[in-house]
Amino acid sequence: MAGQAGYNTRFISAHKAAMSDTSATSITPPANFIHQIIVRDLEQGKNGGRVHTRFPPEPNGYLHIGHAKSICLNFGTAQKFGGKCNLRFDDTNPEKENLEFVESIKASIKWLGFDWEDRLFYASDYFEQLHDYAVALIEQGKAYVCSLTPEQAREYRGTLTEPGRDSPDRERSIDANLELFRRMRAGEFPDGAYTLRAKIDMAAPNINMRDPVLYRIRHQEHHQTGGKWCIYPMYDYTHCISDALEQITHSLCTLEFEDHRPLYDWILEQLEVPAHPQQIEFARLNFNYTVMSKRKLKQLVDEKLVKGWNDPRMPTLEGLRRRGYTPASIRNLCDMVGVTKANSVVDVSMMEHCLREDLDRTAPRAMCVLRPLKVVLSNYPQAQVEQISLARHPKDPAMGERLVAFTQELYIDRSDFEEIPPAGYKRLIPGGEVRLRGAYVIRCDEVVKNNDGEVVELRCSCDLATLGANPEGRKVKGVIHWVSATHNVPVEVRLYDRLFNHENPDAAGGDYREHLNPDSLKILYGCCAELALGAAEPEDRFQFEREGYFCADRFDSKPGALVFNLTIGLRDSWAKMQNA
Repeated sequence: MAGQAGYNTRFISAHKAAMSDTSATSITPPANFIHQIIVRDLEQGKNGGRVHTRFPPEPNGYLHIGHAKSICLNFGTAQKFGGKCNLRFDDTNPEKENLEFVESIKASIKWLGFDWEDRLFYASDYFEQLHDYAVALIEQGKAYVCSLTPEQAREYRGTLTEPGRDSPDRERSIDANLELFRRMRAGEFPDGAYTLRAKIDMAAPNINMRDPVLYRIRHQEHHQTGGKWCIYPMYDYTHCISDALEQITHSLCTLEFEDHRPLYDWILEQLEVPAHPQQIEFARLNFNYTVMSKRKLKQLVDEKLVKGWNDPRMPTLEGLRRRGYTPASIRNLCDMVGVTKANSVVDVSMMEHCLREDLDRTAPRAMCVLRPLKVVLSNYPQAQVEQISLARHPKDPAMGERLVAFTQELYIDRSDFEEIPPAGYKRLIPGGEVRLRGAYVIRCDEVVKNNDGEVVELRCSCDLATLGANPEGRKVKGVIHWVSATHNVPVEVRLYDRLFNHENPDAAGGDYREHLNPDSLKILYGCCAELALGAAEPEDRFQFEREGYFCADRFDSKPGALVFNLTIGLRDSWAKMQNA
């Protein structure tokens, strides 16, 4: 505690100095309004100088890119202020939760680079205490057992412009409520027969305060507690008490929980809990060209419109990881977007820009021909295999070199040859010349076609004086990639595009599934890569020169059967917009 308090004192002192001295550069101002609040709290000595946050996912699906902002904010805030961050599963709905989701969430957080250390908790750890607190509310006359059906409860609740009506059970005696609640726990009633509700104000302007449900009956096995319980607490009731029991100082929530904050505070004010955390809301991370609803993502999975939660087209963190996104790019994205109180939609090109920036710096280069067209060099020795040394990364000599086999028979990409070229075409044409990347200049002398008139082979001549050089007076406009036809690695390549072809599938009219992109996945077989790629491990990332960034599939790619996913193309539309 003393060490942490000392760190906070130093931070505040440095912060004050930076604020009073505009020339100071050793400390930056708080990055966002939440950090400004925390700095003020530390200055005032709140929470004994502690900063303790938590990330509280519900294990009812895989985490998506929107959750990354909350992960980075909660864990990053704790790191910035020398505090702690818990991982707590708010597992109050066993009908929709399972261990697969629990494990995927833990893996995604670790992948992003964060560690909860020994602070892994479940709301179900507190089920007994939550039950006892509910009994205390009943004993205070602040909760009652209600027999209204869900449909009746909605009717009694009122509207935004009309107050609600009291449940017929609202004035039931404390003893009767205690007995009914005991019998609810004992399993004497079927699902939906009763609920436990807080007794607050059915005329409250905030509908969340109109006697909200605290407990409901669910005869359902729980992934942590088994069959021990048949009543389960509601999220709003559970969340604030769990925060208090863990002595969280700052409960950071997305903006949709702003209207729930009065209930959060009301529950804690009625109970003898060890702390009263401060709930602070921030805008969630939303993107165009996707959907972020867990219900809709689950629908895509269940209806087999995608190949699971980790399909590389999905906005889940596991899907992005499989596609080839890097943790650093997602953390950088969250930094760029920032933390505000206003909801907005982020252009997906910003996320793609962050990814390209990171991959441009870290991904080694390689050559892979996606749609092979055979080239035979008539003047190159038939049996010769020449090893050409190429840089693994043009901007990072520390990555070293790789050897690429050059032989008489090569493959180039079909798109790099045109018999009748369009205007401005700078690749290979009949009688024209191009340079092969890192190798020789070649000239197309003859075009070979099959009976259907399809080009199947090019016969070319090679200028043997042009290896790795461009002699004076020898100018060639085009440079294309290639691989040896006899010394290569066969690979399968999966070309991914955006899952939806509409900027806002939810608001485009009709069912959001009507806007699925039918070309979101194309699989290319028979692709050929340079031999160096034969050693690629799952999740290894490369820039296939002139094609884009690709990642070896973490599940399907194996030695001798390599599968690469297109992570992102080379063109950066977002960077272009910023520089326009």
